[in-house]
Amino acid sequence: MQNTPNSALLRELHGTLIDIVSVMNRPQRDEALVREAGISLDRALFPLLVMVQRIGPIGVVDLADRVGRDYTTVSRQIGKLESLGLVERIENAVDRRVRKATITQKGNAMTDLIDKAREKMGGRIFSNWDSQDVEDLVRLMRKFANGIGADESPREEAENKIRPENNGLT
Repeated sequence: MQNTPNSALLRELHGTLIDIVSVMNRPQRDEALVREAGISLDRALFPLLVMVQRIGPIGVVDLADRVGRDYTTVSRQIGKLESLGLVERIENAVDRRVRKATITQKGNAMTDLIDKAREKMGGRIFSNWDSQDVEDLVRLMRKFANGIGADESPREEAENKIRPENNGLT
């Protein structure tokens, strides 16, 4: 069954997402999670480490795009994570010019501590929720994430086709 929400509902959804993203992007939020995990890691490196662990191996350009930072900055930050022994760069089997960041055993141990801290913090957030409400939220957020990701793919393909560097004219 297809249902198109009305504009007021979509506006409310957008406002809710802005509220969530605003909280999630606060540096204090990452600092609290790092503190709760009992680890020592620069706040700027924290989201990169988690992203490499969750979706790696991943190239620097893709990672930079996902975190909304310049790829040269992300490359330097991955270098710092590499020097700390938390990630390593491996050769890409498809394109040897591209090296991908992957998590190390030490990096996995650190993200395990972060996960435990996230569980504690989440436990406090959801302490007054019904377990079914939490399950519904997770299910619906996954459905939304899948939908929003699918919505971006055709647009990205269209943008790639119309960029001057991709049209064979340059």
